[in-house]
Amino acid sequence: MSESFIRGHRRAIAAVAVSCVAALALAPAATAAPGGSKGPEDRTATITVLGTSDLHGYIENWDYFTNAEYDDAAHNDVGLAKVSGLINQVRADRGKESTLLIDAGDTIQGTSLTDYFATVEPVTESGETHPMAAAMNAMDYDAAALGNHEFNYGLPLLRKYEDQLDFPLLGANVVDSATGAEAFTPYVIKTVKLAGQKPIRVGILGLTNPGIAIWDKNNVEGKLRFPGIVEQAAKYVPEMKAAGADVVVVSSHSGTSGTSSYGGDLPLENASTQLAEQVPGIDAILVGHAHQEIPERFVTNKQTGDQVLLTEPKNWGMRLSVMDFELTKVRGQWDVTSASSELLNANTVPADPKVSSIIAEQHQRVIDYVNTPIGTATETMSAADARIRDTAVMDFVNEVQAGAVDKALEGTPNADLPVLSIVAPFNRAAVIPEGPVTIRDMAGLYVFPNTLFGVEMTGAQVKDYLEYSAKYFNQTGPGAPVDPATLTNAAGTPDYNYDMMSGVSYDIDISKPVGERITDLSYNGAPIDPAQRFAVATNNYRQSGGGNFPHIASAPVLVNQTTEIRQLLIDYLIAEGTIDPSTFFEESWKLTRDGVPVFG
Repeated sequence: MSESFIRGHRRAIAAVAVSCVAALALAPAATAAPGGSKGPEDRTATITVLGTSDLHGYIENWDYFTNAEYDDAAHNDVGLAKVSGLINQVRADRGKESTLLIDAGDTIQGTSLTDYFATVEPVTESGETHPMAAAMNAMDYDAAALGNHEFNYGLPLLRKYEDQLDFPLLGANVVDSATGAEAFTPYVIKTVKLAGQKPIRVGILGLTNPGIAIWDKNNVEGKLRFPGIVEQAAKYVPEMKAAGADVVVVSSHSGTSGTSSYGGDLPLENASTQLAEQVPGIDAILVGHAHQEIPERFVTNKQTGDQVLLTEPKNWGMRLSVMDFELTKVRGQWDVTSASSELLNANTVPADPKVSSIIAEQHQRVIDYVNTPIGTATETMSAADARIRDTAVMDFVNEVQAGAVDKALEGTPNADLPVLSIVAPFNRAAVIPEGPVTIRDMAGLYVFPNTLFGVEMTGAQVKDYLEYSAKYFNQTGPGAPVDPATLTNAAGTPDYNYDMMSGVSYDIDISKPVGERITDLSYNGAPIDPAQRFAVATNNYRQSGGGNFPHIASAPVLVNQTTEIRQLLIDYLIAEGTIDPSTFFEESWKLTRDGVPVFG
């Protein structure tokens, strides 16, 4: 008997039935192939569920920021065209009639392609089919869960995208704020028909991240609520079973760590492990959101003792999850007796020409657009060291943000407030080159569709904010070796949750514990007044509580612009014609140990 059968055995059935199942499992003829004849075959069957997640707008194996084929240190390939090549192989091997294809969310944000059809030529205005919808329809997806980034561009675009899909967009924990009614389809039950077999009914439940309420507050507040993932699954899984689901697969845009980036104010962010442990009746969970790679993991349900299969494919279409389920007919009903999974690598197959041809014109249109020169730079500005030292390229973003907030405050009672600005190093590979600068260069610098906010904070709150941000660095004593590769991301803090501030000067003493690191904090050359009021330029993600930074989510809002910060950068260069760091760059912060700079 195989190891996967032993680990995957999941139902407490009568002893005689178990004996029959075991006997069938040992016999080669026990597993029915598609098209198999009646006899022993009609008591067992195998079906396959394929899964993608966190595609983030990648269709071709192309990096719009570098204007070249995608490549990384591991030589991964990305995009739906490559994934489609893998899917075609599995369908040819297993039989298309015995396979289903699902996605776990975050599909329509993340590349210049998706930005273009959301903001430059939005499909809500043009009526054009969204390229992700066109590609996924061509690949015959059966269902997809909502990801949190589906909400980035607002509900009208999301609804247009939903309307263009040939399959349901699932969100069992997305409800109408006013009525409490389901705002999206919670689940779908697909029927798999194999020759000589009783049809197999596969229930697919979609769940997304409660953090949407914070991260896209401007788009969803007063319109949608996002109850807990475990809570809603406990409601719908029994309903799916009662409706005849033989197999229950959850597409969960939620990681497995059991942690939240926003504290405890909302239901758990990364709840897929708790989902498996606490809700009976789930056979497998396709995990998303965390951009991790889980070939196969089993979690024990605490109520039933059953083993629940978890798998997560690597983001951007780098991997495809392949979940196989062995079923046995017990008293006329299908029962899952084994579950296993593996990941397939997209770099092992050529791109599917069918998918490539469908979006070829849209793909080329975006390439032409992002390579349009819009101005020049007097010198090259790189973000490679932006995490560990003040750099001109990050100061450029802060210069534009602060200028936009200052202009918006003109003529208001707060016009005299000094303006500070905060920015995070989103993309270590970002470069503004000397000479001609393109839209692509700006998109590579600011990779998220965040919009501009200005909030009021005091000097004391600024100090607290910077102390929280400084937890990003691992504590490193005086004289100890410093390796930039391991100095940052302390406690799992991602680059996008490390903020640096312009308009004030400060040191970060990495030899000190978290909460005691900000030294020599000054404004206009003097120690900062804890009571002084400042206007602070930030983005909607941070203002709404993303990253759980102190004070900023509750700070009085002074400016709320719907313009994307990325567009502000583009508009600045078009208006000025030139980016000249000598006009705005000064070293306002540095890393130290006992007052000694860590880097020259």
